[in-house]
Amino acid sequence: MSLNKKSVDDFSAKGRRVLVRCDFNVPLKAGVITDDTRIVAALPTINKLLNDGAKVILCSHLGKVKNGPNEDESLAPVAKRLAEKLGKPVNFVADYNVTGEAATKAVAEMKAGEVVLLQNTRFRGSEETKNGEAFSKELADLCDDYVCDAFGSSHRAHASVAGVTDFVRAKGGNCAVGYLMQKEINFLGNAVENPVRPFVAILGGAKVADKLNVINNLLEKCDTLIIGGGMAFTFLKAKGYEIGKSLVDLEKIDYCKEMMVKAEKLGKNLLLPIDTGIAASFPNPIDAPIDVKYVDSDKIPADMEGLDIGPKTCKLFADAAKAAKTVVWNGPMGVFENPVLAKGTIAVAEALAEAEATTIIGGGDSAAACNQLGFADKMSHISTGGGASLEFLEGKELPGVAAADDL
Repeated sequence: MSLNKKSVDDFSAKGRRVLVRCDFNVPLKAGVITDDTRIVAALPTINKLLNDGAKVILCSHLGKVKNGPNEDESLAPVAKRLAEKLGKPVNFVADYNVTGEAATKAVAEMKAGEVVLLQNTRFRGSEETKNGEAFSKELADLCDDYVCDAFGSSHRAHASVAGVTDFVRAKGGNCAVGYLMQKEINFLGNAVENPVRPFVAILGGAKVADKLNVINNLLEKCDTLIIGGGMAFTFLKAKGYEIGKSLVDLEKIDYCKEMMVKAEKLGKNLLLPIDTGIAASFPNPIDAPIDVKYVDSDKIPADMEGLDIGPKTCKLFADAAKAAKTVVWNGPMGVFENPVLAKGTIAVAEALAEAEATTIIGGGDSAAACNQLGFADKMSHISTGGGASLEFLEGKELPGVAAADDL
């Protein structure tokens, strides 16, 4: 997959109808947006096109829409907040059909510098299905050019992400990426394919199964691979350690052994926890007070459960991160939602904040941890995509990236 893509800076949008796929999948509570980060992140691309004199048509999904179109998952609150942020009206087409007569009319009446927002793309059942050609074509009929700026959805071959590009390109239109997508490609793509070394990758989170291909791919790319979080216990079990009641994936023991052998053959450092924060059981609720003690990782009692990395491991991992020139981090080191069990995740975040390196946070829980713990502004890049970031780190082709024109 080529990472050298046409961007909004590479074509003239003046007087043209430009459809922009954004990621407006914002959290809502009783119809009110509780975090508008994703709306703010879309503004540079939208403003660039408006300043160039384009007619800007925006689309996005919101929520999972499992029970059909409904007002709770309408993009109406997004239209209101977006208008406030842009300082100009946003014409919201509330039609559940998304690309029907109301949308066609709204676009036909647009003037240069105006904005139309279509309804939630998932209100059309065909958005997520293989037979979404009709919807893809209808979206393309509304525009002259297409811009994808929704990295968080770029691993999905959906109508509004990838399908639409075939029809736009067929009539001679541009298919480009926005500034947000370009930044993701630059940071994540270059980190994996052309890193400044030493390159350290840090993986955490609960399950080995979620990151099988990521571990395999990164072992070939990085100099040091650090494994923490719940997934570390399957590796510790593979080394023959007693891990007590800790989370383990018994079906992946052999895989972990293979990865440790692979690291040795390739001459890569594979760092696992050397001490562990243990407790009698998982906290319930998750942020409840909990008694934690620290033991060496090969001495976890049979009736105890590992829930965080220990202080010696914090130093081991931090030292490796501080010595790096490029660091990619995906997945917390423990149950970071609990203040007592957040120490390992905080230690890694602090090390990255202090590192003289390009530091890339691969979305999902690690991004949430950085934001909640106050380290977000200290990182070079925090990815807007959870699943998309993981697939990028696996080395997979992302449909939303692949569908953009190559330069």
